[in-house]
Amino acid sequence: MDSPAQAAQPSAAASGSKLAIRTQALNLWYDTFQALFDVDLDVKQGIITSLIGPSGCGKSTFLRSVNRINERLGYVRTTGRVDVLGHDIYAPSVELVQVRKHVGMVFQRPNPLPLSVRENILFGLRVHADGEQRLDRERQGQIVQEALEQVLLWDTVKDQLGEPALRLSLEQQQKLCIARLLPLKPSVLLMDEPCSALDPQATSAVEELIWELRGRYTILIVTHNMAQARRASDECIFMLMGKVIEHGATDEVFVTPEQQETANYIEGRYG
Repeated sequence: MDSPAQAAQPSAAASGSKLAIRTQALNLWYDTFQALFDVDLDVKQGIITSLIGPSGCGKSTFLRSVNRINERLGYVRTTGRVDVLGHDIYAPSVELVQVRKHVGMVFQRPNPLPLSVRENILFGLRVHADGEQRLDRERQGQIVQEALEQVLLWDTVKDQLGEPALRLSLEQQQKLCIARLLPLKPSVLLMDEPCSALDPQATSAVEELIWELRGRYTILIVTHNMAQARRASDECIFMLMGKVIEHGATDEVFVTPEQQETANYIEGRYG
């Protein structure tokens, strides 16, 4: 028999939607502390899915499991399966560099490289390119412009491409960090509270950008901001103490949650 969370989870097969991410019995430990418990999730392709829940509930840990960033910590142990576009990213034959190429990550605080705006955009391509993939200056310019146009930043910074990226505003830096991922043509964008360091006006601008990218990319976003989750996602996942409690269409989760724990959190009774 399905658990309440499994029963509440949308069926991608039933809806005909393709899956970007599927996890099965995903468990994760930090040394002896278990942070994720048998996480089974289906994240649909081409939509925005938000992850909500109180601090320490496993949201960011789950996000980092989807591009294997947790492996940087030698005391982390993971079991279960994580598929991205049908490929098990923890399979022994999978190269970590390829996972990071197809699954991009945006962090809480903008982290532009201490390089020019232009070189930030081209950095990933240069890391991944081999000798036969050298780009001429004209093609580099096209790539930079296309990436900045996608994040609605081109008109603002087109005359500052040679200047240090660290001189940009926080909003512009965060958009640049997103743009930096795009030349690699990722399938999935993971965003860990991308607006937490921004003021309300900048938050609104980044939310607009995220919605603009919807459809071209699958976006999984962690947020503590309930209003943001409701405004800027198609589906919503509620986690509590390392477990998935509920997963459904965002409006349904917020208006008619199936689980009492979800209702309690949304209504501010804890968290």
